[in-house]
Amino acid sequence: MSTVFSKIIAGEIPGRFVYRDETVVAFLTIEPIAYGHTLVVPVEEVDKWTDLSPEVWAHLNDVAQKVGQAVLEVCGSERAGYLIAGFEVPHTHIHVFPANDMSGYNLANVMAADTTDPAKMDEVAEALRQAIAKQA
Repeated sequence: MSTVFSKIIAGEIPGRFVYRDETVVAFLTIEPIAYGHTLVVPVEEVDKWTDLSPEVWAHLNDVAQKVGQAVLEVCGSERAGYLIAGFEVPHTHIHVFPANDMSGYNLANVMAADTTDPAKMDEVAEALRQAIAKQA
């Protein structure tokens, strides 16, 4: 059975992509800690990050670092948070988010999907895309 992330990657479910190549995608989560909260996901459906090939793991982290740099630029936070949990969706993913303190590391603090401003989500996604493209 395909994960929700595989369905987003395939275009079966809409997603606000900020990066995409053949191996890795990055898109905004619908339940963010803060605007700019991005999930960096391998295209290959692998549940645990420890089961990824070294090549995919390295590329996933390269992309996560680019997303993190873009988050710092676009969101103006002190840091870009990085978190791997993996319990909510059985498909490896790295959470990259604006962080000014440790509260972002508690995923119980996310905004509900129906409380986010779609226009703000679109605006942040576009700004992140542009910031990532400048790094190339």
